[in-house]
Amino acid sequence: MSEVMDAACAEHTHGYIEHKDELLKRLRRAEGQVRGVQRMVQEDEYCIDILTQVSAATKALERVALELLDDHLRHCVASAAAEGGAVAAEKLHEASAAIARLVR
Repeated sequence: MSEVMDAACAEHTHGYIEHKDELLKRLRRAEGQVRGVQRMVQEDEYCIDILTQVSAATKALERVALELLDDHLRHCVASAAAEGGAVAAEKLHEASAAIARLVR
């Protein structure tokens, strides 16, 4: 991270802080789904049933990721855009890279 971003982050609260408990609840649910997949493999369950549960866990994590991305855009990127300059450019680049990772 650049010095510009370090300075901006030091004074910054995260956009998800307002619904952190909801995010943690979603993450615990996804964690339970992954443990369920592990149990299914251990118990030699049917492949298609395991794949269905893997899909559910993946979707749960994708929902968390999209919610965090939305928060980042509404809070962090919007604040940086209002500030302008190098901070705005770097936040936009950071958000674009995060989106690219999500859609791979």
